Amino acid sequence: MVRAAALLALLATPAAAADCRLALVLAMDVSSSVDPSEDRLQRQGTATALTSPEVAEAFFASDLPVALAVYEWSGRYNQQVILDWTMIDSPMALTGAAETVAASLRSHNEFPTAMGYALGFGAGLLARAPDCLEKTLDISGDGQNNEGFGPDIAYREFPFDGVTVNGLAINAADFEGELGLIAFYRGEVLHGPGAFVVIADGFSDFARAMRQKLVREVSPAAIGALIRREGDR
Repeated sequence: MVRAAALLALLATPAAAADCRLALVLAMDVSSSVDPSEDRLQRQGTATALTSPEVAEAFFASDLPVALAVYEWSGRYNQQVILDWTMIDSPMALTGAAETVAASLRSHNEFPTAMGYALGFGAGLLARAPDCLEKTLDISGDGQNNEGFGPDIAYREFPFDGVTVNGLAINAADFEGELGLIAFYRGEVLHGPGAFVVIADGFSDFARAMRQKLVREVSPAAIGALIRREGDR
Protein backbone atom coordinates (compact mmCIF):
# COMPACT_ATOMS: atom_id res chain seq x y z
CA MET A 1 0.00 0.00 0.00
CA VAL A 2 2.88 2.35 0.75
CA ARG A 3 4.36 1.73 -2.71
CA ALA A 4 0.99 2.29 -4.36
CA ALA A 5 0.60 5.60 -2.52
CA ALA A 6 4.09 6.62 -3.59
CA LEU A 7 3.25 5.80 -7.20
CA LEU A 8 0.14 7.94 -7.07
CA ALA A 9 2.10 10.82 -5.60
CA LEU A 10 4.73 10.51 -8.34
CA LEU A 11 2.12 10.55 -11.08
CA ALA A 12 0.34 13.51 -9.53
CA THR A 13 3.44 15.69 -9.17
CA PRO A 14 3.95 16.67 -12.85
CA ALA A 15 0.20 17.01 -13.41
CA ALA A 16 -0.04 19.70 -10.77
CA ALA A 17 2.59 21.79 -12.60
CA ALA A 18 1.19 21.35 -16.12
CA ASP A 19 -1.51 23.37 -17.85
CA CYS A 20 -2.91 20.31 -19.62
CA ARG A 21 -2.38 16.60 -20.07
CA LEU A 22 -2.00 16.59 -23.87
CA ALA A 23 -1.09 19.06 -26.61
CA LEU A 24 -2.72 17.61 -29.73
CA VAL A 25 -2.21 18.88 -33.29
CA LEU A 26 -4.40 17.68 -36.16
CA ALA A 27 -2.85 18.11 -39.64
CA MET A 28 -5.12 17.83 -42.69
CA ASP A 29 -3.94 17.10 -46.24
CA VAL A 30 -4.98 19.69 -48.87
CA SER A 31 -2.56 18.61 -51.59
CA SER A 32 -3.59 18.56 -55.26
CA SER A 33 -4.79 14.95 -55.02
CA VAL A 34 -7.60 16.09 -52.70
CA ASP A 35 -10.56 17.44 -54.68
CA PRO A 36 -13.06 20.01 -53.30
CA SER A 37 -15.65 17.43 -52.23
CA GLU A 38 -12.97 15.37 -50.45
CA ASP A 39 -11.71 18.49 -48.71
CA ARG A 40 -15.22 19.18 -47.41
CA LEU A 41 -15.52 15.59 -46.19
CA GLN A 42 -12.23 16.01 -44.32
CA ARG A 43 -13.22 19.28 -42.61
CA GLN A 44 -16.76 18.24 -41.81
CA GLY A 45 -15.52 14.82 -40.74
CA THR A 46 -13.10 16.38 -38.27
CA ALA A 47 -15.82 18.64 -36.88
CA THR A 48 -18.28 15.76 -36.60
CA ALA A 49 -15.70 13.58 -34.85
CA LEU A 50 -14.81 16.32 -32.36
CA THR A 51 -18.45 16.73 -31.30
CA SER A 52 -19.32 13.02 -31.16
CA PRO A 53 -20.36 11.78 -27.68
CA GLU A 54 -17.51 9.30 -27.36
CA VAL A 55 -14.85 11.86 -28.28
CA ALA A 56 -16.33 14.45 -25.93
CA GLU A 57 -16.34 11.86 -23.15
CA ALA A 58 -12.64 11.16 -23.78
CA PHE A 59 -11.76 14.88 -23.77
CA PHE A 60 -13.42 15.42 -20.39
CA ALA A 61 -12.44 12.13 -18.72
CA SER A 62 -9.79 13.94 -16.68
CA ASP A 63 -9.61 17.15 -14.68
CA LEU A 64 -6.62 18.21 -16.79
CA PRO A 65 -7.77 19.48 -20.21
CA VAL A 66 -6.40 18.88 -23.69
CA ALA A 67 -4.91 21.71 -25.78
CA LEU A 68 -5.89 21.47 -29.46
CA ALA A 69 -4.58 23.02 -32.68
CA VAL A 70 -5.38 22.24 -36.33
CA TYR A 71 -3.53 23.07 -39.55
CA GLU A 72 -3.70 22.13 -43.23
CA TRP A 73 -0.70 21.20 -45.35
CA SER A 74 0.35 20.44 -48.90
CA GLY A 75 3.51 21.77 -50.62
CA ARG A 76 6.85 22.82 -49.18
CA TYR A 77 5.72 26.27 -48.08
CA ASN A 78 1.97 25.71 -47.98
CA GLN A 79 0.83 25.18 -44.41
CA GLN A 80 -1.94 27.19 -42.80
CA VAL A 81 -3.18 27.19 -39.19
CA ILE A 82 -6.94 26.61 -39.05
CA LEU A 83 -7.31 26.54 -35.26
CA ASP A 84 -4.55 28.00 -33.11
CA TRP A 85 -3.91 26.57 -29.66
CA THR A 86 -7.20 26.29 -27.80
CA MET A 87 -7.63 24.82 -24.33
CA ILE A 88 -10.53 22.36 -24.50
CA ASP A 89 -11.69 22.86 -20.92
CA SER A 90 -15.45 22.88 -21.48
CA PRO A 91 -18.06 21.49 -23.91
CA MET A 92 -18.43 25.02 -25.27
CA ALA A 93 -14.72 25.16 -26.09
CA LEU A 94 -14.90 21.81 -27.89
CA THR A 95 -17.97 22.88 -29.89
CA GLY A 96 -16.28 26.17 -30.77
CA ALA A 97 -13.17 24.37 -32.03
CA ALA A 98 -15.29 22.05 -34.17
CA GLU A 99 -17.22 25.00 -35.62
CA THR A 100 -13.97 26.77 -36.50
CA VAL A 101 -12.74 23.72 -38.42
CA ALA A 102 -16.10 23.23 -40.15
CA ALA A 103 -16.22 26.88 -41.27
CA SER A 104 -12.60 26.99 -42.48
CA LEU A 105 -11.77 27.46 -46.16
CA ARG A 106 -9.00 25.71 -48.02
CA SER A 107 -5.97 27.93 -48.57
CA HIS A 108 -4.30 25.98 -51.43
CA ASN A 109 -5.29 23.27 -53.89
CA GLU A 110 -2.51 23.02 -56.48
CA PHE A 111 0.53 21.85 -54.54
CA PRO A 112 2.03 18.35 -54.07
CA THR A 113 2.53 16.26 -50.93
CA ALA A 114 5.48 17.57 -48.91
CA MET A 115 5.17 15.41 -45.81
CA GLY A 116 8.56 16.33 -44.33
CA TYR A 117 7.78 20.04 -44.48
CA ALA A 118 4.35 19.38 -42.99
CA LEU A 119 5.90 17.55 -40.07
CA GLY A 120 8.45 20.33 -39.57
CA PHE A 121 5.63 22.89 -39.42
CA GLY A 122 3.84 20.73 -36.85
CA ALA A 123 6.99 20.52 -34.73
CA GLY A 124 7.15 24.32 -34.70
CA LEU A 125 3.53 24.55 -33.68
CA LEU A 126 4.10 22.10 -30.84
CA ALA A 127 7.14 24.09 -29.71
CA ARG A 128 4.84 26.96 -28.76
CA ALA A 129 2.08 24.78 -27.32
CA PRO A 130 0.84 25.21 -23.75
CA ASP A 131 2.78 23.33 -21.07
CA CYS A 132 1.31 19.83 -21.32
CA LEU A 133 2.35 16.43 -20.04
CA GLU A 134 2.39 14.90 -23.54
CA LYS A 135 2.56 16.06 -27.15
CA THR A 136 0.97 14.35 -30.16
CA LEU A 137 0.91 15.25 -33.85
CA ASP A 138 -1.90 13.59 -35.77
CA ILE A 139 -1.32 13.76 -39.54
CA SER A 140 -3.83 12.74 -42.20
CA GLY A 141 -3.14 12.16 -45.87
CA ASP A 142 -4.10 10.30 -49.04
CA GLY A 143 -0.64 10.01 -50.58
CA GLN A 144 3.04 9.43 -50.00
CA ASN A 145 5.65 12.16 -49.83
CA ASN A 146 6.44 13.42 -53.36
CA GLU A 147 8.19 16.75 -52.79
CA GLY A 148 11.20 17.67 -50.70
CA PHE A 149 12.62 15.68 -47.80
CA GLY A 150 10.72 12.86 -46.16
CA PRO A 151 9.63 12.10 -42.59
CA ASP A 152 12.98 10.53 -41.64
CA ILE A 153 14.83 13.81 -42.19
CA ALA A 154 12.07 15.78 -40.48
CA TYR A 155 12.41 13.63 -37.37
CA ARG A 156 16.17 14.11 -37.42
CA GLU A 157 16.23 17.87 -38.04
CA PHE A 158 13.19 19.18 -36.12
CA PRO A 159 12.43 18.98 -32.37
CA PHE A 160 10.48 15.74 -32.08
CA ASP A 161 11.87 14.52 -28.75
CA GLY A 162 8.91 13.50 -26.61
CA VAL A 163 6.45 13.89 -29.51
CA THR A 164 4.25 11.04 -30.72
CA VAL A 165 3.17 11.13 -34.37
CA ASN A 166 0.07 9.16 -35.29
CA GLY A 167 -1.38 8.79 -38.77
CA LEU A 168 -4.71 8.67 -40.55
CA ALA A 169 -4.14 7.10 -43.94
CA ILE A 170 -6.97 7.84 -46.38
CA ASN A 171 -6.90 4.73 -48.53
CA ALA A 172 -8.69 4.63 -51.88
CA ALA A 173 -9.25 0.92 -51.22
CA ASP A 174 -7.15 -0.02 -54.23
CA PHE A 175 -4.12 -2.26 -54.76
CA GLU A 176 -1.71 0.67 -54.97
CA GLY A 177 -2.94 2.06 -51.66
CA GLU A 178 -2.63 -1.25 -49.91
CA LEU A 179 0.96 -1.67 -51.12
CA GLY A 180 2.10 1.93 -50.89
CA LEU A 181 0.20 4.38 -48.70
CA ILE A 182 -0.47 2.17 -45.69
CA ALA A 183 3.08 0.79 -45.72
CA PHE A 184 4.42 4.37 -45.98
CA TYR A 185 2.48 5.47 -42.91
CA ARG A 186 3.45 2.41 -40.90
CA GLY A 187 7.09 2.40 -41.95
CA GLU A 188 7.96 6.10 -42.24
CA VAL A 189 5.34 8.37 -40.67
CA LEU A 190 4.67 6.83 -37.24
CA HIS A 191 7.01 8.17 -34.58
CA GLY A 192 7.41 7.61 -30.86
CA PRO A 193 6.32 4.92 -28.39
CA GLY A 194 2.77 3.72 -28.93
CA ALA A 195 2.32 5.54 -32.26
CA PHE A 196 -0.44 4.08 -34.43
CA VAL A 197 -2.23 4.55 -37.74
CA VAL A 198 -5.96 4.40 -38.46
CA ILE A 199 -7.07 3.67 -42.02
CA ALA A 200 -10.04 5.43 -43.61
CA ASP A 201 -11.65 3.67 -46.56
CA GLY A 202 -11.78 6.80 -48.66
CA PHE A 203 -12.79 10.31 -47.62
CA SER A 204 -16.38 9.20 -47.00
CA ASP A 205 -15.01 7.15 -44.09
CA PHE A 206 -12.93 10.03 -42.71
CA ALA A 207 -15.31 11.00 -39.88
CA ARG A 208 -15.42 7.43 -38.56
CA ALA A 209 -11.65 7.05 -38.71
CA MET A 210 -11.00 10.43 -37.07
CA ARG A 211 -13.48 9.64 -34.30
CA GLN A 212 -11.76 6.31 -33.61
CA LYS A 213 -8.34 7.94 -33.55
CA LEU A 214 -9.35 10.86 -31.32
CA VAL A 215 -10.87 8.55 -28.71
CA ARG A 216 -7.62 6.64 -28.54
CA GLU A 217 -5.45 9.78 -28.47
CA VAL A 218 -7.26 11.87 -25.88
CA SER A 219 -8.44 9.17 -23.47
CA PRO A 220 -6.40 9.46 -20.23
CA ALA A 221 -3.84 6.72 -19.69
CA ALA A 222 -5.13 4.08 -17.30
CA ILE A 223 -3.07 3.66 -14.13
CA GLY A 224 -5.29 1.14 -12.42
CA ALA A 225 -3.30 -1.87 -13.67
CA LEU A 226 -0.05 -0.33 -12.43
CA ILE A 227 -1.50 0.30 -8.99
CA ARG A 228 -2.87 -3.23 -8.76
CA ARG A 229 0.48 -4.73 -9.68
CA GLU A 230 2.26 -2.53 -7.17
CA GLY A 231 -0.22 -3.53 -4.45
CA ASP A 232 0.26 -7.23 -5.17
CA ARG A 233 3.94 -7.13 -4.26
